[in-house]
Amino acid sequence: MWERSLVLSAPGKVILHGEHAVVHGKVALAVALNLRTFLRLRPCAEGRVCIRLPGVGVVRSWDTSCLQALRRGFAADFDESKSPSVEQLDTLKEFAGIAAGASAPESLATLAFLYMCLAISAKYGDVPSVDILVWSELPTGAGLGSSAAYAVCLAAALLTACGAILCPLKEGESTARWTEEELTLINSWAFQGEQVIHGNPSGVDNAVGTWGGALRYQSGKITPLKRPFEAEEIVAVWALGAAGGLKEGKEMSLVASRVPTLRILLTNTKVPRSTKVLVAGVKEKILKFPAIMNPVLDSIDAISQECQSVLEAMPANPSPEYYPVLEELFDINQHHLNVIGVGHPSLDRLCRVTASHGLHSKLTGAGGGGCGITLLRPDTSPLAVEAAKRDLCACGFECWETNIGAPGVTLHSSSSLNTEVLHALSES
Repeated sequence: MWERSLVLSAPGKVILHGEHAVVHGKVALAVALNLRTFLRLRPCAEGRVCIRLPGVGVVRSWDTSCLQALRRGFAADFDESKSPSVEQLDTLKEFAGIAAGASAPESLATLAFLYMCLAISAKYGDVPSVDILVWSELPTGAGLGSSAAYAVCLAAALLTACGAILCPLKEGESTARWTEEELTLINSWAFQGEQVIHGNPSGVDNAVGTWGGALRYQSGKITPLKRPFEAEEIVAVWALGAAGGLKEGKEMSLVASRVPTLRILLTNTKVPRSTKVLVAGVKEKILKFPAIMNPVLDSIDAISQECQSVLEAMPANPSPEYYPVLEELFDINQHHLNVIGVGHPSLDRLCRVTASHGLHSKLTGAGGGGCGITLLRPDTSPLAVEAAKRDLCACGFECWETNIGAPGVTLHSSSSLNTEVLHALSES
């Protein structure tokens, strides 16, 4: 029986540059967002597994004996290198009373937990008797990687409870992270959870949640941004196969990138949008006006690469002169995103409001509403930030002051957590 209580967290993600262009083979930069999902793992009464997800109204528990019996039906097929099969997921849906075709967050979150619990325990030992509570600072369905942060937390907790990875948090430490090899294993299993939830994800969100920092994504390859003076270090590429998983026969991992932590405002316009419809609209425009639209995509690609160069240079030389460049890249890219048809009046308003306070913003993710990010310089006054937040909230938007370039999945002592998190995790 698992005998320790643990608290761990994983960050969300935002796309800094390259949204939509990435679909057409261009570079995108994804960065870890320091709005985090927290998971508390503690021993449960012998012979029970409990999962509590207050954000989506889930409280479920099962006898471990029932889960082990269920697992025996297809244990040989569980592996982090294999995608969940339709038959496995159908069996789990029937077991959990989830309707076929159910797409509500609570159904998918429950299904992902069951799959990961059975799959990880099938490979590494018995189903552990644990009580898991997950609470998140991230809004769901906003394109901020909330499902990946959940999957990363689940993978780290279940692998630790089953003994597949060690618990690196020592007495007296406030936080700790796993080894590179263990992070690679966490990421592999988190990708399985993302496949349960999304079907065919890119793997970017769970990689950001695992390693943190900033990652470059292009044509199925994910690489961390280079560290300054990295000549003697080898940074591996996580090569994605057709379904997004690791290519067979290759041992690959990501070295956590050293990037600056940038202050931002994250604003949710609360305007719903369909990523599928927006992506199709961009494709239609490219087919209709290829000579006009392809140069715009090339320019977005150049923005991503210029931003990458700036971010890679900043840790070694954190000069204020970089911020005007980053702000101008935000402005140019936002205009490009409007040109390709993924803007929205709510996002135009967000940009106007922040510009009135001397700040620079752009949409992040699919566009058509959703979220925007506003860059804050180190010397931006607290009064200007508060005034901008007040005006954004007066528009009916939701606004957070946070940062990007955050650490990946992390173990915490209670002393390292703020009051809000401690209160949320104390709920039983």
